Amino acid sequence: MPNSALLRNELALLFRRRRTWAMFLALGAVPILIAIAVRVTSGPPSGRGPAFLDRVAGNGMFVAITGLLVCIPLFLPLTVAVVAGDTIAGEAGAGTLRYLLAAPVSRPRLLLVKYAVAAVFCLAATLVVAVCGVLIGLALFPVGPVVLLSGDTISPAGSLLRVGLIAIYTALSLLGLAAIGLFISTLTDVPVGAMAATAVLAVTAQILGQLPQLDWLHPWLFTNQWLGFADLLREPILWSSFGQNALLQGGYILVFGALAHGRFISKDILS
Repeated sequence: MPNSALLRNELALLFRRRRTWAMFLALGAVPILIAIAVRVTSGPPSGRGPAFLDRVAGNGMFVAITGLLVCIPLFLPLTVAVVAGDTIAGEAGAGTLRYLLAAPVSRPRLLLVKYAVAAVFCLAATLVVAVCGVLIGLALFPVGPVVLLSGDTISPAGSLLRVGLIAIYTALSLLGLAAIGLFISTLTDVPVGAMAATAVLAVTAQILGQLPQLDWLHPWLFTNQWLGFADLLREPILWSSFGQNALLQGGYILVFGALAHGRFISKDILS
């Protein structure tokens, strides 16, 4: 089976699942609930709540940014853990892995396609949050020029571009976690266990990142750059954090991709 056909089949399988759309609905509900809460109240007290929350009432474009900021620590990692943890373990648990490899599909190719599907989900999930945030922001609040963190003002069209860049940055941030989930998925035939272990690692890494005693470890944590998109809200855009995040996530992809490959090619496929 050609790579493109296998990838299309796997993507179709992912987006046909009710679980996938349930996760999309849950993610899309986050910015909607934020917008409704701000709309029906007098607005959040200054200095309280997530960053940018106090700007939502004045400009609807900040709904999407606030929604992404709220989803990054927990909701997005949980959904990625579900998809990545299910990549190989789900097939093994359902008894379809042996038949899939008999297509014939080489193990490295299958592993690569499974990771590509998880990466597509990372982008789709962040876009769901961003798009729902933009739409509900347009519906409930005025939209005008946006004042950036650098003090410069950009047009609504320019701010829409910044939201898109933040969504891409966030999707990039999740690629390392997806690689970890892929590796864990090769270790077990129980998909729920792989999902739970991946999610726990995401939470643990964030906790470790808050401990000042472990400052030496922080730059190596895959979560270290998750909230580093502030440079995308400056004029001109500072791309250094984007590059550092790409380098960090690329390192995790290489390491855990290699571990997943080594484990999977030697794995006994009994079901």
